[in-house]
Amino acid sequence: MITHLDRYRQIAEILSRNGLGFLVSALGLEGRLPFRRQEHAEEAVRRPSRPEYLRIALEELGPTYIKMGQLLSTRPDLLPPDYQRELAKLQDRADPVPWPAIREELRQELGAEPESVFGFFDTAVMASASIGQVYSAALKDGTAVVVKVRRPGITTEVDQDLEILQNLASTASKHWEAARDYDLTGLMDEFARTLRSELDYLQEGRNADRFRLNFEDSTAVQIPRVYWDHTTSRVLTMDRITGMKVTDTKALDAAGIDRPALAVAAAGVEMQMVFDDGFFHADPHPGNLFVEPGGRVGLIDFGMVGEVDEKLRGQLSALFVGIVRKDPERMTNAIVRLNASGVRVDRVKLRMDLGPLIRMYSGRSLADAPVGSLITTGLGILRTHHIQLPREMALLLRMLIMTEGMGEVLDPDFRMGPTLAPYARRMTARQLNPVNYARRLGRAGAEALELGTELPDQVRRLIETLDFEGMEVHLRAEELLPLVIRLERVGNRLVAAIFASAFIRGVGELTLGDASRWKSWQAPLMSAGLASTGALGGYIAWTSRRARLRGM
Repeated sequence: MITHLDRYRQIAEILSRNGLGFLVSALGLEGRLPFRRQEHAEEAVRRPSRPEYLRIALEELGPTYIKMGQLLSTRPDLLPPDYQRELAKLQDRADPVPWPAIREELRQELGAEPESVFGFFDTAVMASASIGQVYSAALKDGTAVVVKVRRPGITTEVDQDLEILQNLASTASKHWEAARDYDLTGLMDEFARTLRSELDYLQEGRNADRFRLNFEDSTAVQIPRVYWDHTTSRVLTMDRITGMKVTDTKALDAAGIDRPALAVAAAGVEMQMVFDDGFFHADPHPGNLFVEPGGRVGLIDFGMVGEVDEKLRGQLSALFVGIVRKDPERMTNAIVRLNASGVRVDRVKLRMDLGPLIRMYSGRSLADAPVGSLITTGLGILRTHHIQLPREMALLLRMLIMTEGMGEVLDPDFRMGPTLAPYARRMTARQLNPVNYARRLGRAGAEALELGTELPDQVRRLIETLDFEGMEVHLRAEELLPLVIRLERVGNRLVAAIFASAFIRGVGELTLGDASRWKSWQAPLMSAGLASTGALGGYIAWTSRRARLRGM
C-alpha cells in the first residue's frame, strides 16, 4: 500500500501524461509534479480525444477511479454523450487477481476450502471487474451458480482513494467555477456512499431478493436466487443465468425469438420497476441481459439500483404534466424544483431554451414522441444551465435512453413512447387528482402551523439582537434564510391548496344538488386567495377559530 503522498504524486503524473493538465491545475496538484523537461516527439498516429484520454487515465489509476468513471457514465446531466460513451467502456476492465489469493478469500469467508463447500468450482475467471471477480460453480445438489468474490485488499485501497478524492474535490471547489456549479464535493460524497455500498455484497443480495419478490409472478423476466448459506459481505452466490445476449440478433432469429415482442416485453419490465414497484435496475446494458430460448429475459448484476420515493414521484409527475401539456412554464418549474446544485437558474432563458424541445414533438402525443432524442436534448439544456439532477432521476433518464437503444437493436421500428405513455398518463392523472390536492392541503396546513410556532421565536431573537447591538448589527443571514424560503413556499402552496379545497368541496356539494351552499361561501374563499400573504393570514386565523370551537 503506497502512502498518501505518493498516491497524490501518482495521480498528478497520470493525469499530466494523458493530456489532462487542466485537471492537475484545477485539483491543485501542480506541486505534486516533479520538474522535468517535456519531450515533444512527433507522432504519426492519431492522438486520443479528450474523452479517450480521461478513460485511459482512469484505467491507470485503478479500481476506485474506474468505478468513478462508470458512475459518471450514468450521469447524462453532468457529461455530454461522447464522454458517457467512452467511460461506459470501463465496464469489467480489470486484470484478474491470481487464483491462490481468491481461494484464500473464499476459505476465510465460507469457513472451508471451495471444494468442500461446492460440488464443483471452476477456477477460471468468468469476468474480472474493478471490485470483484466472477466464477462458475455448482452446489452440492448440482444447481448451477455463479460466485462473485471481492478482490482482496480492495477496501483499504478504496478508502485511501476516496479520502484523496474528497480532499481534491474540496480544493477544486475553492477556485474552479465548474466544481462549484456542479457541487463537486457533494458528488464525491455521494460517490463514496455508492461505492462503499457496492463493496458490500450483502446489499447486492438484498437488492436481488427485492427484485425477485417484485417479479415472482412474472413470466417475462427471471431474477436469480441468492444462496445465503454461501453469501457474505465479500462473497455472493446466485443462480447462473444462461441464454443469448440481447444484442445477438442472429442467435435470436435462429432460436425463433419474436424480436419486436421481446423489445416491448423488456421495456415493459423496466417500466414496471419504475412506475409500479418504485425500485429499478439502473444498469440495463447488454452484458446484464440474457434471453432464454423461450423468450424470457434473465437479469443479472444488482449493484446499481435506483429508487423512486414519494418525493421523486411527485417531481416526475410534475415534469410529465408539463411534457404532456407541452407547457414550457410547467416544465421550467418542474426542472427548477429538480435542480440539486446550488446554481441559481435563469428561468426566462430556461423557458426559452425549452421551446425547441417542445417543438420536437409538437402535434404528437407522448406515445409518438422520440423519447430518447427528447431526453438527450433536454439533458443538453440542463448541462447548459448547470442544472444537476438528483441521482435517482439521472439514473432513471439514463435507463430510459438505454432501454430505447436496446429496443431499437432488437427492432428498428421500436419506439419507447407507446410503452412509456400509459404509465406517464396514469402518473399525470394522479398528479391532477383532487384527492392529491387535498393531501397537499393537509401537508401545507401542518407546515403552516409549525411555521407559526417558529416565527415568533425567530422575530424575538431578531429584536433582541437589534436592541443589544444598537446600530452595529451582526445578523447571520443563514439562520433566517431557511425561514424566509419556507414562508414563501408555504404561502404559495396555501394559495393553491385553498383553491383546491374550494374545488373539492364545490364538486361534492354540486353532486348532492345543493348549489346554493356553493354560492354562499364561494366569494369569501376566492377573496381570501388573492394573495399569498392574505391566504396565509386567513388560513391561520381560520385554523385558530376551528381550534377554539373544538375546545368548547
